[in-house]
Amino acid sequence: MALMHTPICDFGKIAPNFILPATDGKLYGFDDIKGSRGTLVMFICNHCPYVKAIVDRIASDAVLLERLGVGVVAISANDANDYPEDSFENMKIEARLNSFTFPYLYDESQSVAKAYGAICTPDFFGYNADGELQYRGRLDASGIHAAAPDVKRDLLDAMQLIAETGHGPNDQTASMGCSIKWKTES
Repeated sequence: MALMHTPICDFGKIAPNFILPATDGKLYGFDDIKGSRGTLVMFICNHCPYVKAIVDRIASDAVLLERLGVGVVAISANDANDYPEDSFENMKIEARLNSFTFPYLYDESQSVAKAYGAICTPDFFGYNADGELQYRGRLDASGIHAAAPDVKRDLLDAMQLIAETGHGPNDQTASMGCSIKWKTES
């Protein structure tokens, strides 16, 4: 498990579009997910201990953000051949067990993760209503174990600010987690 940290936010970068299959049997693109006041794109997976530590917070924060007009989506891009726990079938189970209210998409080719510049799980990309990147940071101070319940909620606070003003916070703390499990080039 290689620990990775996300780079600083590239403010204003336009969200790449995609069309990916979801655990609910539908196909989704960025425009299908886009909220009237912003969009959160998360790269997660099933097996990463950093994601497991916060998956309940991801699910509950998504509900709050959706109520604010923020579209939410999660994408798994890990190589399921080497990491079978991250298979599409297991993603369906994970989405159901965690009561995801948002689409959980499978990026089997890993092209979407590469287009976004995702490097780890979890990796959070917060966009304003115009699809401009405004947040690239952590959910909160959690690491391999969940932080205390009363911890500052970096992602939730940032996305609320984006929904209200169209701009993210200047100070952002990088997310950390396991590296995306890239397919080996043949």
